[in-house]
Amino acid sequence: MADKIPGRNPEGGQALSDSIRSLLVLGLPLVGAQLAQMLINVVDTVMMGWLGTRELAAGTLAFQFFFILWIFGSGFAFAIVPLAATAVGRGDETSVRRHVRMGLWVQCAYFAVIFLPMGYVREILVAFGQEPVLADLAQDYMDIAKWAILPSLFLMVLRSFATALEHARIILVITLFSTVLNGLLNYAFIFGNFGAPRMEVPGAALATLLTNLAAFAFAAFWVGLRPEFRAYEVFRRLWRSDFPAFFEIIRLGLPISIGIIAEVGLFAFTAIMMGWLGEIQLAAHGIALQIAALAFMVPLGLSNAATARVGIAAGREDRAGLVRTGQAAVIIATVFALAAALPMFVIPETLIGGWLAEGDPNAPMVLAKAVPLLWVAACFQLVDGLQVAGVGLLRGLKDMRVPMLIAVFSYWVAGVPIALLLGFTAGLGGIGIWIGLAAGLSFAAVLLIWRFFREAANPAIFANPQENSPG
Repeated sequence: MADKIPGRNPEGGQALSDSIRSLLVLGLPLVGAQLAQMLINVVDTVMMGWLGTRELAAGTLAFQFFFILWIFGSGFAFAIVPLAATAVGRGDETSVRRHVRMGLWVQCAYFAVIFLPMGYVREILVAFGQEPVLADLAQDYMDIAKWAILPSLFLMVLRSFATALEHARIILVITLFSTVLNGLLNYAFIFGNFGAPRMEVPGAALATLLTNLAAFAFAAFWVGLRPEFRAYEVFRRLWRSDFPAFFEIIRLGLPISIGIIAEVGLFAFTAIMMGWLGEIQLAAHGIALQIAALAFMVPLGLSNAATARVGIAAGREDRAGLVRTGQAAVIIATVFALAAALPMFVIPETLIGGWLAEGDPNAPMVLAKAVPLLWVAACFQLVDGLQVAGVGLLRGLKDMRVPMLIAVFSYWVAGVPIALLLGFTAGLGGIGIWIGLAAGLSFAAVLLIWRFFREAANPAIFANPQENSPG
């Protein structure tokens, strides 16, 4: 049985090169899935940009609000990866099933909590100083997009399940399917093509809703039928409560969510600050941020793979495997960061141009503001990659509370004050705000990587008892 467990190495250790190879084998499909997922957001932004600068600015605000709510809920799904991966390392199929099933329950509870606030996006944005016309457009988007959050979070639970089993290719297939479908639906409903009504900004929201419903249906069908997943019977007795597993997901997932929201909230608050500088600055920020986020999907996908690899190593009490996975993650993140920064320095105008509507009189001003922001983004590629690698490695150890505190300190105690100081007090505008982003990411990168290697050397790391209950 042990020899059949994904990641199990009955013959002993691996060389560092083997750990790098193993991380890439699992991580590259996840990277592809993350890039495809981000491409969905890019297509939304590009097509709204084709409508005009105002629609692009409103779409940036609406997407940030949607993304914050979605990514907070995703923290509970991310908690399933180390829980299930550690169970896989022990050969405990029942625990895998328990945690996936209760992960779906947790997402239902989370959606019930956030549903009402999603109806007040307009009032929230106006309270933060945004123009009422932009807030109205953002509310139109959220009135439809809010229904997409639950199926999208269900999909994240199934993605975490597949990641823990090291079957990442299905995640890539589903996400590529979603990317194509979303692009077609956007083209139909934003601009009124293929016989669909022209809905403009709300059309992007409708495309998001229909895409997420279809993607979850695809994933559920696959998990229910494919033999590598069917053996775990995750939909078996789906109605049956299992509160120890339910609250364990909340206990581990809540710090993940808070840590994520500390980082994402930093970027969202950056959008608010850029909005204070005006519509042009906000549109430039939205474009530069999308490009930086697209590059970020690579270390993010590898971070998810690192969580699974560390969780499996922890399940079989393989300390050397933990360290080698950490070393491999740092090496891969560093190499990619250097590769990603190069085009941001060399061809920023080319990268930015795809987001600008042809003939838009504001396009030259948006381009002029976006180019220096992209240069700053190039500079923080390394620390951004290292901090997300550190987060993924620590999740594999089920170390959630300290990374959460590191995130809050780095982004809000260090990053935001620096952004406010340089952006407004020092008068550097958007450049100063983005330097604040880079500072926060740098603090997080150093502290998280140091924390992982310190914990991997801790003699008590494998001392945590495991609870069992019927599955």
